[in-house]
Amino acid sequence: MKNFDIVVIGGGHAGIEAALAAARLHADTALLSLSIDNIGKMPCNPSVGGPAKGIVVREIDALGGQMPITADKTALQFKMLNGAKGPGVRALRVQSDKIAYKKMMQDTVLHQENLTVIEAMAVRINAENNKITGVTLSDGSFISCHIVILTTGTYMAGVNMISSEVRMGGPDLETTTNDLSQSLRDLGIETMRLKTGTPPRVLTKSIDFSKTKYEPGTDEFLRFSETTRREDVRPFKDQVPCYMTYTTPVTHELILSNLNKSSMYSGVVKGVGPRYCPSIEDKLVRFKDKPRHLLFLEPESLTMDTTYVQGFSTSLPRDIQEKMVHSLPGFEHCIIRKYAYAIEYDAIDPIQMKPTFESKIVENLFTAGQVNCTSGYEEAAGQGIMAGINAVMKLQGREPLVFKRDEAYIGVLVDDLTTKGTKEPYRLLTSRAEFRLLLRHDNAEERLIEKGRQVGLISDQRYEAFLKKQQNLNDLEQTLRNTNFEMDDPKVNAYLETLGYTETEHKGVNGIELVKRPGVESEKLLEAINIEADHDLARKADIDIKYEGYINKQRREAKKLAAMEEQILGVDFNYDEVDNLSIEGRQKLTKFKPATMGQASRISGVNPADLAVLAIAIKQGKGLKKNELH
Repeated sequence: MKNFDIVVIGGGHAGIEAALAAARLHADTALLSLSIDNIGKMPCNPSVGGPAKGIVVREIDALGGQMPITADKTALQFKMLNGAKGPGVRALRVQSDKIAYKKMMQDTVLHQENLTVIEAMAVRINAENNKITGVTLSDGSFISCHIVILTTGTYMAGVNMISSEVRMGGPDLETTTNDLSQSLRDLGIETMRLKTGTPPRVLTKSIDFSKTKYEPGTDEFLRFSETTRREDVRPFKDQVPCYMTYTTPVTHELILSNLNKSSMYSGVVKGVGPRYCPSIEDKLVRFKDKPRHLLFLEPESLTMDTTYVQGFSTSLPRDIQEKMVHSLPGFEHCIIRKYAYAIEYDAIDPIQMKPTFESKIVENLFTAGQVNCTSGYEEAAGQGIMAGINAVMKLQGREPLVFKRDEAYIGVLVDDLTTKGTKEPYRLLTSRAEFRLLLRHDNAEERLIEKGRQVGLISDQRYEAFLKKQQNLNDLEQTLRNTNFEMDDPKVNAYLETLGYTETEHKGVNGIELVKRPGVESEKLLEAINIEADHDLARKADIDIKYEGYINKQRREAKKLAAMEEQILGVDFNYDEVDNLSIEGRQKLTKFKPATMGQASRISGVNPADLAVLAIAIKQGKGLKKNELH
């Protein structure tokens, strides 16, 4: 029998971050993986980031995580999305070399101090008196531990489906187990069936790219991690492009006339699929008015001659897939290297989880990733690092780390899961964050690095570099504040004229006031008076100055929410002691067990009158048994 502080089950994106965080915080940690070669695998799209998701990766970096570092160093292409829109929706996305990414992650975990990687299958989570005791492996051996972090992704009771062909297995028909999810149910934890899918991979050299649209990256130095240097990333001239194509009327006719052969529409699939990443069959049924659907063609690796057809997920038979692929512009003679398939798996109803990612049912059981009904590598990694941190905080008797909705997208994610639950794979969207102007790509480090340093994952060197950068930003903004730009200065006037500003007066104008004007950039403005400014800092200053009023407004709104978050309810609050709650309100509060009044206010079915009654009950001391948030 082996003994560990923490055992992490699963070596996907959540498991990696959980195991590394725990080990780097000096907990004796074991990472169980069905195959060491699958640690860090990208079973679906070969990319990291995107709207909201890219900001989560930035948050992981500010907390001291690994995904941003690996994503930067193994990227084939960098692209800033929504660059022409407001800063609240801008997000970085990289096209990843899935083989290089996996190898770097494996090398990282295999050489991490305090981390033991074990190639084995967990078949049972053991607990006594609803408290974790250890994990049983398929060979009958037992590993004892204080805490288990479950990050099994889509591998619990996984079923692969192509039309009516149904086979047990996780992604790519890898080994799966029914025993693990059954052991959860034996412990009183509710599971549910969910479904996801993947598109075909085609031979790159068989695509006629002249019939598709060229999609380059962004020609500037971009990164997820503040520790990444320019020399660490692939230069723009060497980056690999993506392409775009569209479905055609022939594609649509093929799909719609064969719907009865799809796993989803033939009744084979029992689980619920992702609303925001549907199969191509689902898209055609739900959006009948659309004459065509956009598809992205993404390279998978420099060591693979395959292209991922993003947006073309299906579970139709292989012969139909062949015809569908050949109906696409540029794909007339394409060769399919891997057929698309759907996968169904067991997940845990997330309302059974505390905001710390610990189970409300079994003490010292933490969960993270797709097993919590989420989708996406980035959401998984964000949950993983938080579960790893909070597991160690509990071991050490320290306060847990829980983010509010105005502090991080990770906070939005866990609050949505624990207060609203989900019946389908959850995906982060910018529209889910009411304070998205506070949760930007450019300020993730500013928001969270102090928290990362407090828990112990941010080094003194990294923190000092952050403080120096902040000082330089303050100095830059102070320079703008203290400088009056003379309107009769030829260079200043010439720059403003390029933006359509014609100055009739010759008096000086303060730099801050000039930058508030639409289109004016502090870097170019300072350049006009021969002051050189750091490009990244200047862009950050532009956002701070131009959006100051909106940012302050959201901060005031966030303070109002914070007042409700300070009113603790706790998972053991006894709602039966509270008179005058509505029947639905009492039922929902008892089921969801909100940690705070703020969480209670976001539960569907809990009305304002219920909240007023609760507030009075709290003042009277009713219902409060243990009054614990964690």
